[in-house]
Amino acid sequence: MTIKEVLDDWRSAPISDKLKAMLGYLEKLTTNPDEIGPEDVLPLRSAGIEDEAILEAIHVCVVFSLIARLADALDFKMPSAFANGRSAKMYLRLGYKLPIDTRIGT
Repeated sequence: MTIKEVLDDWRSAPISDKLKAMLGYLEKLTTNPDEIGPEDVLPLRSAGIEDEAILEAIHVCVVFSLIARLADALDFKMPSAFANGRSAKMYLRLGYKLPIDTRIGT
């Protein structure tokens, strides 16, 4: 699987049915959030995706959507390919969770 194939057309990319189901759900959540309902989660569960994984995917989608909207509104500059590569390595190693507890009062 290549990222390019997924970015070009995730529907025909050589990825699992689980991932296709999740990407379809996330696409609808992003482009038509007013049309999302509890029934949209049923195919994900039928594909074998657990609720915790669904919730994590929604959280990542929401954060990326928020960042994209802020970046567009404030005209953020894109980082260089080198900076993106460094960030990607960090995310692969650590995931998207912060390595420290950022809750107030802890």
